[in-house]
Amino acid sequence: MVTRLSFLGVIARVFMWAFLLALAVVVLYPLLWMTLNGFKTNAELFGDPFALPLHWSFDNYAKAWNRGVSDYLTTSVLVTLTSTVATVLISAWAAYGLTRVNIPLNRTLTAAILGGLMLAPTVALVPLVKMFQAMGLYNTFWALLILYTAFRVPFTTFLIRAYMIDLPREVDEAAEMDGAGRWTAFWRIILPMCKPILTSTVLLHILFTWNEYLFAMIFTSGTGVQTLPVGLTSLMSKHGTEYPVVFAGMVIAALPVVLLFFLGQRYIIKGLADGVGK
Repeated sequence: MVTRLSFLGVIARVFMWAFLLALAVVVLYPLLWMTLNGFKTNAELFGDPFALPLHWSFDNYAKAWNRGVSDYLTTSVLVTLTSTVATVLISAWAAYGLTRVNIPLNRTLTAAILGGLMLAPTVALVPLVKMFQAMGLYNTFWALLILYTAFRVPFTTFLIRAYMIDLPREVDEAAEMDGAGRWTAFWRIILPMCKPILTSTVLLHILFTWNEYLFAMIFTSGTGVQTLPVGLTSLMSKHGTEYPVVFAGMVIAALPVVLLFFLGQRYIIKGLADGVGK
């Protein structure tokens, strides 16, 4: 009986590893194929799209970089960093007020903030476009910063609030006895204790902002403020016959977020498990 159970356990592990290996191939092969095709010429690509390049050259990557990818990358980095800082700080401060401070209508405010999760961005597009045009913010860096921050604050607040609820109240009492105000307690005590969930929310926001297309397409039209997703679309429309150059641009755009995901995936899982998973 023991031998049979041991044999079944081995079979289960074999199937599990086979499934994980197949999943890895499904996820990684398109990235590898796209990277390899970025080294080819058009003739090589259409001749045998699954073969290795005959000549390994970074010319296509240089062309993609010089044809606008460098500008799109700079814009994406600036928008991502600023919106991440703004979103996480606003959400953390809101979560602190909702969980650590006795304020009137606490439950109502919580419901109002979390109600933002139910607002679909597509529903608000027309009034947002009119409002931003009237304010002179349309087709500017500030438009994307405001949109990415506003639409991510409810979700980020929800995650941080779920983590802060379980922090011991004795910490706040001890800080108050030591003469620390709300601001000091937030920055020096509560915020450092929330490092796991803050790391998770930062990574999740970066992944969202880097790949966001709808707002970036509608609220930007100039080359100076276009992010990578929109910029790659224009690159494809302008140089659609040079598919290796397009593939090279897609690799440049995907590489930072792929590396970030693989390096930070355990922090995402740990932060969410310690917070919402409790």
